[in-house]
Amino acid sequence: MEQLSFADRTVVVTGAGRGIGRAHALLLASRGARVVVADLGARTDGSGIDGDDPAGAVVDEIRAAGGTAEASRADISTQEGAESVVARAVDAFGGLDAVINNAGIVRTAPFDQVPPEEYQRHLDVHYFGTLHLVRAAWPHLIASGTGRVLNTISAAMLGNPMMAHYGGSKGAVFGLTRNLALEGIAHGIGVNALAPGAGTRMAEGSAESLSPELMEYMRTQLLPEHVAPVAAYLVHPSCEVTGEVFNAAGGAVNRMAVVNTTGFQDPGLTVETVAERFDEVMAITPAAVPQVVTVPQVP
Repeated sequence: MEQLSFADRTVVVTGAGRGIGRAHALLLASRGARVVVADLGARTDGSGIDGDDPAGAVVDEIRAAGGTAEASRADISTQEGAESVVARAVDAFGGLDAVINNAGIVRTAPFDQVPPEEYQRHLDVHYFGTLHLVRAAWPHLIASGTGRVLNTISAAMLGNPMMAHYGGSKGAVFGLTRNLALEGIAHGIGVNALAPGAGTRMAEGSAESLSPELMEYMRTQLLPEHVAPVAAYLVHPSCEVTGEVFNAAGGAVNRMAVVNTTGFQDPGLTVETVAERFDEVMAITPAAVPQVVTVPQVP
């Protein structure tokens, strides 16, 4: 297969100063993309900002390798910050073709010990950060004709100990992804989500909810570089699926599918009927096939 090129495409990657986001930015730049490396330099739990400049460091790394990149330290959890990131791309490169929403925070704690403001903080970064950036980017993605959005979710949205605040906010991003995918079809915009697994600062921040064996496996076997190729393909114009979610970890890639079971129909439904036939409701049969939606190419 011919190598996929990102020449003449501009991509914004948030949370790109370290870990998985850095791997995304480096790979895209190595394939010819003009990359805006957006990273506020926040601590993993979102409690404040460290004194270093991870976005600038990655830009230096990209430029040293012959690539093209600009840095942004704007706060994407605010509308103004997100608009600033998009403006940086448009001002520097004349447009915007793809967005990878990768910025995130995490802290583990039992459900009843997480204060309301921390739930809000996770929503601000994950859900509203994604929403603000896509809204700011949307007209430019329409103008691109092959706009692509990749949102970062987590398997924690399906349940993980001591992560109700984190998993709940990622579930909100999942719902946003599915709805944006339908909005984007008319404009040739593909919107998908990625649930990555890698040994990063974020993983270390959730170590209390994971076994020591799993953490050691993540540190040594699940690398950010294993995730980046999946992200890159999903924002390439040749990728036509939309509204999908993919898992990527350690070189393994699979689809997370949402299906409706066949179940049963009974106009005379009673509580007892539901109880008696509940196995039919639960059964996943060959008829439970998820719908595949594709993005048409806009002339």
